[in-house]
Amino acid sequence: MPYSPILLFVYNRPEHTKQAIRSLQQNTLASKSKLIVYSDAAMSDEHLPAVEEVRKFIRTIDGFLEVEIIERDENWGLARSIIEGVTTQLEIFNQVIVVEDDLILAPYFLQFMNDALDMYKDEPRVGHIQACDFTEDPCLPATFLIKWTGSWGWATWHRSWKHFNSDGAALLRELEARQLTYTFDFNGKYGYTQMLRKQIQGKNNSWAIRWNASLFLQDILSLNVGKSLVRNTGFDGSGTNCGGGGLYDTNLWMKELPVEKIHPITENLIARNAYSNYYARTNSFMAKAIRRIRRTLKGDFGA
Repeated sequence: MPYSPILLFVYNRPEHTKQAIRSLQQNTLASKSKLIVYSDAAMSDEHLPAVEEVRKFIRTIDGFLEVEIIERDENWGLARSIIEGVTTQLEIFNQVIVVEDDLILAPYFLQFMNDALDMYKDEPRVGHIQACDFTEDPCLPATFLIKWTGSWGWATWHRSWKHFNSDGAALLRELEARQLTYTFDFNGKYGYTQMLRKQIQGKNNSWAIRWNASLFLQDILSLNVGKSLVRNTGFDGSGTNCGGGGLYDTNLWMKELPVEKIHPITENLIARNAYSNYYARTNSFMAKAIRRIRRTLKGDFGA
């Protein structure tokens, strides 16, 4: 296939799913791209009507080169669905673009992802492409390399996914043994290590934190954007892992975003500092308290 397949993971949010599909259909490469939709089964009878509504909609999708729908007979949960789906499709296609149902994609999202996948396909130190920027920091270049993997509109190759380690406990042991937790947490400004601990304890089921740690420990970089081609609409209390508030909202870049090969292949320390500053500003106790008060006053009681 000349263009990478798109893997879309959906569950029980019909309006979010419709919005995501509409934005993908408006992409310049939609008609040349295969769309593979993974639909998870209902976790409970309460979720069944919404799951059926989503499935009824996805069976009508057009505007792509081909649409393949995979409907699970039992509830897998997001982590298992993504891990299995990405693993399976990478055995077939070698590279994939991954989106979830709560994302809105800019019109040149697919163009950027395909260009980036092609540009860095033979660069082993780049293992991940991420097209969402929620910092909106003006110091960020259009594209940059960083030791961090975002999960909102991303892509990877088979060669990189082979590094994925689903054993959170093993990842944590290595981070601690190599004294890397402080750096992994953006100089202690965001609790990625704590997120990994909670995954180990069964308090979350995040595949993304394990993917982040897997590449971090291999010293493999991600190509990120300073102009966001993805907007996450899931922080409205509707998702499994997303609470309320608009903390990570962003403005979509509606123009083409050229991909240029970065030399040398090293982490952009200005970008890492920008992320540290962002997390310091938004993740402090006071910042969290103010957000919670504002949301409560608006009637938003999400986490």
